[in-house]
Amino acid sequence: MTQVLIAGGGIGGLSAALACSRGGLRVSLFERAEVFSEVGAGIQLGPNAMRVLFGWGLEPELMQVVALPKQLQVRSAVSGRVLGELPLGEAANKRYGAPYATVHRADLHGLLVKVLQDQTDAQLHLGAVVQGVQQGDLGVTLQLAGEPAIEGDILVAADGGFSTLRQQLLADGQPQPTGHLAYRAMVVQAELPQTLRSQQVTAWLGPRLHVVQYPVRGGEWLNVVAIVHGKAQGDMAHWDHSANAEDLQRAMSAVCAPLQDLIKAIGHWRLWPLSIRPPMRSAAQQACGRVALLGDAAHPMVPYLAQGAAMAIEDAACLAQVLSKSDVSQHPVTQMLQTYASRRWQRNAQVQSRAIRNGEVFHATGLMRFGRDLAMGLLGDRLLDQPWLYAGGPVAV
Repeated sequence: MTQVLIAGGGIGGLSAALACSRGGLRVSLFERAEVFSEVGAGIQLGPNAMRVLFGWGLEPELMQVVALPKQLQVRSAVSGRVLGELPLGEAANKRYGAPYATVHRADLHGLLVKVLQDQTDAQLHLGAVVQGVQQGDLGVTLQLAGEPAIEGDILVAADGGFSTLRQQLLADGQPQPTGHLAYRAMVVQAELPQTLRSQQVTAWLGPRLHVVQYPVRGGEWLNVVAIVHGKAQGDMAHWDHSANAEDLQRAMSAVCAPLQDLIKAIGHWRLWPLSIRPPMRSAAQQACGRVALLGDAAHPMVPYLAQGAAMAIEDAACLAQVLSKSDVSQHPVTQMLQTYASRRWQRNAQVQSRAIRNGEVFHATGLMRFGRDLAMGLLGDRLLDQPWLYAGGPVAV
């Protein structure tokens, strides 16, 4: 059996572990944290991601934790006017074969950990700090801090946007700041005034800012992310758990009253400065020798298409599909990983590019903002729907 080593225990790494285990591969995953945990934030899972997760047999568990918004509504952050709407719910399920869901990141993360522990033979190692990798004709050797080296056939680098392994393999620097700051919060809906509660995805678009809100945890909680232009104080590469709510309120001083009410109703925010790489330029950024790059390690993206987690899940499905259907004695590992890379990099690059473009549209000013609002009013759901995205992607093994 092929031995797959996975560096990183986030959603991408766990998805790769589950997909490869289901495909009959031996899996060992190494996570630097001492316990599996995930910071509180919501994520959106389009039908492309949900089809994969359902294909892994996770539908019963997922339906216990996700919310299924009935529509996406886009509104002006300044006037509050509805600019466009897209039916989700049953309409998305009927069109794409899976629903559009929203979920607390920790709920999805915990579900993947539980399924791996209960239903697979994958070995999960905590407190394992990955320092580097060596490759040879017969395999890879994963180097861990203070631990013996681990040997395997393939290494999956799923160690995040600031990936140590990517730096060793590609030496192409770190992601660069975008000049956008993301304030994130989650609140129990019952603690909000009735007028602020919601069971839909709402995107508020304003000059140099936007806000997205949607339900999670079966609709009992509301996830809110507000993104504004600004510069982080100091070298902040991770969550600031004590973000100043007054700073955000000042940045939102020109938005409409309903949106200001929502921002003021939330007292605790986490702040994250967004960083990015240029869209992928070749398959070499998705695989290098016996190492497959996956998720943010390969293609970090801004959240303006809500597909970061989905692309990591798609990567995992594609990798397992290639590996489980190949005979290592007949097809060299490097050849199999090049097949994986060739199937994934262009789609990932397209999603990265579209997300960057969406950020420009969301935060538009002047004539561009006027044209956006006019087009949204005339074309509505035809602009908001993404058939190329939601109908695409790999199938689960």
